Amino acid sequence: MTRRAIDVLAASSNSSNSSDQLLMFPPNFPLVSSLLAISLAQFLKIFTAWYKEKKWDSKRMLSSGGMPSSHSAGVSALAVAIGLQEGAGGSAFALAVVLACVVMYDASGVRLHAGQQAQLLNQIVCELPPEHPVSNCKPLRDSLGHTPLQVLAGAILGILVANLVMFYR
Repeated sequence: MTRRAIDVLAASSNSSNSSDQLLMFPPNFPLVSSLLAISLAQFLKIFTAWYKEKKWDSKRMLSSGGMPSSHSAGVSALAVAIGLQEGAGGSAFALAVVLACVVMYDASGVRLHAGQQAQLLNQIVCELPPEHPVSNCKPLRDSLGHTPLQVLAGAILGILVANLVMFYR
């Protein structure tokens, strides 16, 4: 058990105000930072979509793809929070950094290209004659991945969120 966790447990047993604070802010700083960064990134997609398309679409809050990358925000917040809490020399930090790199590489690589292929396939299906058996298929989701800029924006958001949560903790 870390020294911080022991201090939190000792403080919560000494006063009822501390237990109220413990309920408001759970002691798992990396988890809170990561979930907050993901939620904020998903919320921001409504505004970035409006800026790009000039129309409000609240469904963007629950969709994949778009600006900023919530996957990148979540894993970067997790890695930074673990680094701030436990130091950069630990195994947990190393694991979080590797996870963040894999997730961000995948978001801007494999998932981006899968989305581009879906766009192309949807276009091909639209050009088929109506009697073709595939012409009535539901279009494939084409907003799967992220551009490198969207991944970078998500990573910066995650870093900022982890530092702000640490500051207000």
